[in-house]
Amino acid sequence: MVRAGGAVVASAALLLPLVSAGPSATAEQLSSGSLQRDFAAAAAQYRVPQSVLLGVSYLQSRWDAHAGSASVTGGYGPMHLTDARTALAEAPHHSHGIEDARGDDARPARNTAEAALPEPSALPRRLRTLDRAAELSGYSAEQLRDNPAANVHGGAALLANAQRKLGRPLSEDPVDWYGAVARFSGADDTATATTYANDVFDVIRTGESRITDSGQRVALAGDPAVAPDPAQTALPGLRTADAGKTECPRTVACEWIPAPYEEFGEGDYGNHDLANRPASQSVKYIIIHDTEGSWDTTLKLVQDPTYVSWQYTLRSSDGHIAQHVPLKDVAWHAGNWYVNTKSVGLEHEGFLASPDAWYTEAMYRTSARLVRYLAQRYDIPLDRQHILGHDNVPGTTAATIRGMHTDPGPYWDWAHYFQLIGKPFTPTAGPGSDVVTIRPDYGQNQPVYTGCAQAGEVCVPHGSGAVRLHTAPAEDAPLVKDIGLRPGGQDSTIGVNDTGARASTGQQYAVADRQGDWTAIWYLGQKAWFHNPRTQPTAVGARGWTLTPKDGATEIPVYGRAYPEAAAYPAGVPVQAISPLPYKLLAGQRYVVGDRVPGEYLYATTFDTAGHTVVRGQEPYYEIQFGHRVAFVKAADVTLAR
Repeated sequence: MVRAGGAVVASAALLLPLVSAGPSATAEQLSSGSLQRDFAAAAAQYRVPQSVLLGVSYLQSRWDAHAGSASVTGGYGPMHLTDARTALAEAPHHSHGIEDARGDDARPARNTAEAALPEPSALPRRLRTLDRAAELSGYSAEQLRDNPAANVHGGAALLANAQRKLGRPLSEDPVDWYGAVARFSGADDTATATTYANDVFDVIRTGESRITDSGQRVALAGDPAVAPDPAQTALPGLRTADAGKTECPRTVACEWIPAPYEEFGEGDYGNHDLANRPASQSVKYIIIHDTEGSWDTTLKLVQDPTYVSWQYTLRSSDGHIAQHVPLKDVAWHAGNWYVNTKSVGLEHEGFLASPDAWYTEAMYRTSARLVRYLAQRYDIPLDRQHILGHDNVPGTTAATIRGMHTDPGPYWDWAHYFQLIGKPFTPTAGPGSDVVTIRPDYGQNQPVYTGCAQAGEVCVPHGSGAVRLHTAPAEDAPLVKDIGLRPGGQDSTIGVNDTGARASTGQQYAVADRQGDWTAIWYLGQKAWFHNPRTQPTAVGARGWTLTPKDGATEIPVYGRAYPEAAAYPAGVPVQAISPLPYKLLAGQRYVVGDRVPGEYLYATTFDTAGHTVVRGQEPYYEIQFGHRVAFVKAADVTLAR
């Protein structure tokens, strides 16, 4: 018997019939409703309202178990019980390339160093909740990591313990649990704890129902009458975060942790550029990154003037946001200076470098609200031509393509993310349309990848928003080539960081051909086939503008940035070369247009902003979905068609 929090709890072996201590996928297959029953049993055992337990779990994991895999911050199971020490020991670090974060030929490269992993002894309490759950529930750490039923009981034990510590009754009324829910978040400030609790109770009010990643059907009936008192988050020990100069929607918790604008030796400075956007330059893009470092390490890096910068960092466990660079200024984050000057960078916490690790619902939700806010502020279209992953940003020249980063990678759930943003990917044309939007079923789509842990080693099966592209309509056909990544002409690979033959959810391409259950698209100057069966389509019909080379042109160049013509540069500002990428857009091929953009260059190489100049040319460009990454072509070279 284990005494915890004043209550006697039976040993784990007697609480419920655990099939095994290993990953529970096998156990869950016995009944599609077993997880729902586990929630009911845990709620009754610890006297936690079932709606509260389900609501908290939904905000942590959407009730998914992820087959025992850890999240990006070492959280396990439906309740996201954190055991970062174990996760760190089992998952090697993973880097995303060697790009120059500034991506500006006029200045020395500013490369990102590999972030150090935290020492286990330095992990904060929010990353060690599984230990406490083990003490309270009587389950072993292994059971809590691997068995969803045990994990749910561990989470219920934590909630009940938080309620007791607050001196509140184990009431059947969900309203009485608002403070305990806020405490469960692990947030160290009142605003974040309140935002987290509000999100959980929003789920309770509206209800949710879905089939989990292991085939479990779980439902929470909505209760619109639930109206908790936010005063319950006046919890002892929570700080008041400095909102300072933050630029965030009211629906998120935001903290001002500024990146330094500081001059140091030999004319260098960091770690961003002062500007006056959007008066000086329009903001066209929002770039989604993951940090590849812990929250604390990431904050230390962005406050280092010798490092690089981005506008916002989002925390995994509770969705807390820190802003570092004012939106009017230019951060160094995307590896492409043209994109940097016209974008906002969002870094999402993830220090377990395995790319198959998962992201919490709390972080997805606050990130989606931030994106909606930014899009409205700058009139940015909510589509995948403007909301880009770092892995969709093009290299600036042929020499930089191979060093470009590949985060957030094939496991970022773009479909769910855009649902939260309020712009789900739905068909806008029939199945025989000339344009398609990539949209596989994230949970069912599990292409094999290698290299998550070690080179050549097969990754743990995991849902993915990406489809693989072949040279012919057959699974055994070679993958299409990316001559920018492999100038020697070698085939692309199934490596998790190889973007050479990959189309991602939300991206739109012009159809080149169809044969049976296969669809071909124009991709990197070639015909690329992906499996698209009618019974389980991986793309839906779309309509939009496409472009092709003007009549008489056999091919046209493709660029990684939209720089102005030489004649536009004033005296004293060095002309930046308009360097084409190694790809060609050939006659007869079509590519989907994302936007018409000006040829533009921000000359900013000095700490004193008096020497900064925006060069704006007369020659416009079109942004296109050319491969996995976007690219640019000159408007004068192409003809448009609807």
